[in-house]
Amino acid sequence: MKRTIEVGVLLVLLFFTGHITLWAGTQPPQENSILPDFQLPIPASTAQQQYLGLQGKGLFRINQIKAKAVIIEIFSMYCPYCQREAPNINKLYQRIEADPELEGKVKIIGVGAGNSPFEVDIFRKKYQVPFPLFSDNNFTIHKCLGETRTPYFFVVATGPGTPPKVIYSKLGGIEDLDAFLKSIRVRAGIK
Repeated sequence: MKRTIEVGVLLVLLFFTGHITLWAGTQPPQENSILPDFQLPIPASTAQQQYLGLQGKGLFRINQIKAKAVIIEIFSMYCPYCQREAPNINKLYQRIEADPELEGKVKIIGVGAGNSPFEVDIFRKKYQVPFPLFSDNNFTIHKCLGETRTPYFFVVATGPGTPPKVIYSKLGGIEDLDAFLKSIRVRAGIK
């Protein structure tokens, strides 16, 4: 019995030591850093292709999106915080699209961490998400972005021939949409 407890305590200590090391080495990209390079599939929907400024089939990189800034939400359909945040992010999308100074200059995408295309589609339909959502079924992008918890928001400044620069990196929801948009305007140089 004593031996079992000792082994159990040792395993717990090893787990936590490994866990702490794992998180320390996989911090999400912070402000003023370059977003790690990853690719997403060009959406099949013509409307979503037009929204992102893409065409055809294949893969694309974030800096190929026709915008000055791209908001990337890392979500999971199983995350209750993501579910609660979905209507707020839909409002954010609507505000951007209704603002002549932001429309076409700021785009939003979502990446479903560990979610299959089927799960992402359920989330899209249930919360009537108007912007493109992508499956990250194997956690490839999630790992690339520091294995963040959800929801996590990155905003990157983009431009032709330049790597996407992180101008916002934060765990949790966006509480004040007006303050958030004002900050993005300044950080991305949108007048």
